[in-house]
Amino acid sequence: MHCVTWPDQISGLEKGSCVTIGNFDGVHIGHQRLIARVRDLAAGFGLPSVVITFEPHPLRFFTGKKTPPFITLYEQRAELIRSLGIDHLLCLEFNQALASMSPEDFVRRILVEGLHIKELVIGYDYAFGKGRGGNYALLSQLGKQWEFGVEQLEPVMVDQAIVSSTRIRDLVEAGDVWAVKPLLGRFYRVTGTVVHGQNRGGRLLGFPTANVHLVDELFPKTGVYCCWAELDGEIHPAVANIGYNPTFGNDVLSVEVHVMDFSADLYERTLKVHFVQRLRGERKFSGLDELKAQIGKDVALARTILALPEARLV
Repeated sequence: MHCVTWPDQISGLEKGSCVTIGNFDGVHIGHQRLIARVRDLAAGFGLPSVVITFEPHPLRFFTGKKTPPFITLYEQRAELIRSLGIDHLLCLEFNQALASMSPEDFVRRILVEGLHIKELVIGYDYAFGKGRGGNYALLSQLGKQWEFGVEQLEPVMVDQAIVSSTRIRDLVEAGDVWAVKPLLGRFYRVTGTVVHGQNRGGRLLGFPTANVHLVDELFPKTGVYCCWAELDGEIHPAVANIGYNPTFGNDVLSVEVHVMDFSADLYERTLKVHFVQRLRGERKFSGLDELKAQIGKDVALARTILALPEARLV
């Protein structure tokens, strides 16, 4: 997949392209359906497939404030879109020039003149531009004017509710990571670098932990989770604690991961943590012995859960 920031950086569009457009936070199964439809249409027409997204998120640009945390930052979004077989990812910088562009100008400059669009696929609720005027009705009208097709997909439903980024975000923040998998098509994942922590896990508790400095914005509710730890493509069973370590009187949120049956040095390595299920909430223990006993129980329970077929990572 070729990642670009403006249409003129894409070659081979003389015969046209098939396009979808959106923010795609989470790249959940609804987004995946959109992207797969564009990929398949492009293959049928013998044209390149293009996904358009924006950085920063338009809502952050307009408000100047931090919106609810993103499920996936740009790098992970790009990785997930690449895995779906798309030819080009066009990430437009959302700046004042783009914000002031009317829907009609956007279609003409970006889609028609830039991408020579032949087919556009959008989600059931997608709209862009001032007052969200760039909706399906306007796009269909412009499609007739500029001779490209417009297809709007119906929402994807799971458990009789629409799959949405908001729904996924709420579940993650509530700690219900198990319920997220059917919506994302995968377990929720965070990524970070292993840094030096308090050096208590192995020395005091007998369970060495990796203190992970996360770059992601969305974290599950504090507590203990069974998870999969991914290191350089290798997958290991693990237990993660997200919280403040109340037994030790900490007041800083930390993410500590005990990678089972693993003894290599983890410092400065990139660790991906795939959350499977929340085991318990965070609580204060009377002392080290009680804490060690509970961690032993957590690890044993995590092994049992991770051995289940439905808990497999792939």
